[in-house]
Amino acid sequence: MEYKHQYMVEFNLPEDLTDDFLELIPLQRNIIHTLLAEGILVNYAISLQNSRLWAVINADSEEEVEEILADWPLLPYLEGSIHLLTFYKSKEETQPAFSLN
Repeated sequence: MEYKHQYMVEFNLPEDLTDDFLELIPLQRNIIHTLLAEGILVNYAISLQNSRLWAVINADSEEEVEEILADWPLLPYLEGSIHLLTFYKSKEETQPAFSLN
């Protein structure tokens, strides 16, 4: 599926990672893996040192991004913002060359 835009979402993680927060991490990971496989999520990064989370999402509108984020189990613990990207480029994964040898 071809998307019109890419959005960067930036979140601040809570200062104290409670047991409730930590218990949701496996659910969050499952959703992230699904979104990556579907091509909706381009990348996802967390820095516990800086208490930050970043993700690039393919979507047609900011409202669509909000709908995607609404399924994230950790969302109630996150404070952040959504930014429309003017330009984003990354190295695309490639398959290793097939050799007949």
